[in-house]
Amino acid sequence: MKSYRKELWFNVPSRRGLVNITPDVDECIKESDVTEGLVLVNAMHITASVFINDDESGLHQDYEDWLEGLAPHEPLSHYRHNRTGEDNGDAHLKRQIMGREVVVAITEGEMDFGPWEQIFYGEFDGRRRKRVLVKIIGE
Repeated sequence: MKSYRKELWFNVPSRRGLVNITPDVDECIKESDVTEGLVLVNAMHITASVFINDDESGLHQDYEDWLEGLAPHEPLSHYRHNRTGEDNGDAHLKRQIMGREVVVAITEGEMDFGPWEQIFYGEFDGRRRKRVLVKIIGE
C-alpha cells in the first residue's frame, strides 16, 4: 500500500473566506500515484474548516450569512473565549459547524464525487498562514 502526505498552506487576507482546493487535492492525487484508495483532507487549525459542497457564489454568500447569524463575530464580549485576549470566539464555533475534514474515495486516479461536489477550505479567522493536511493511502 502507498502512503502520501502533503501540507497545503493558505493565507486568506480577510477574516473569513472560502477557497476551492479541489485542484490542489487533484494534484496531490497525481503526485501520490494512488489510483485506488482514500484521500483525507483536514484543516490543521481550530478556526478553519474543510468541507464539500457546490462552488456557487450564491451558496457561498448564504454560508456567510447563515454562519454569521449562528455565531456573529460581534459583540466580542459575547464569547467567554475572547476574555483570554482573543477576538475569534465565533471562528471556533463556525469551524465546529462546518467540520474539520473530508474523506473521499479515489477510483481510477480520480476523486469519486457526486454532481457539483468540490472541496473547500473555510477560513473563519484569517490574515495569517494556515495549513491543510492531505493524506492519501491506497494502491
